[in-house]
Amino acid sequence: MAMTMKGEVALPADRQTVWAKLNDPDVLKACIPGCQSLEKSGENGFTAVVKLKVGPVSATFKGNVELSDLDPPNGYRISGAGEGGIAGFAKGGATVSLSDAEGGGTLLSYDVEANVGGKIAQLGARLIDGVAKKNADQFFANFAENVKAG
Repeated sequence: MAMTMKGEVALPADRQTVWAKLNDPDVLKACIPGCQSLEKSGENGFTAVVKLKVGPVSATFKGNVELSDLDPPNGYRISGAGEGGIAGFAKGGATVSLSDAEGGGTLLSYDVEANVGGKIAQLGARLIDGVAKKNADQFFANFAENVKAG
């Protein structure tokens, strides 16, 4: 089952600061809902363990994340895939763009596409879309707080 999300968030920091935080595994780990570990695995890659609950199904996903099309400090493409055992799998990617925001700061725009399969996909698109949107919103709220905190 495929899903897409687009959005943007205004951040109170310059592009270079936002770029640095988008590439910091400790910042990302703190911002990703349910993230249990995120470790660098190569120049532009990470391994991750994320625990998610979708309706009645809880699963721990283990997977890899890769950064590509790097254009510092303007954006990149992030893609990954994870296995959640009997719960199923998730894979997808996002294009992240940074631009100057009106009145100062940085505008972060994202365009996400994701695909899930297995037991989780059987829960229905409405439930999965809701959880995906909630997690994306939570990530960007956490990220904005991290940027504000410096």
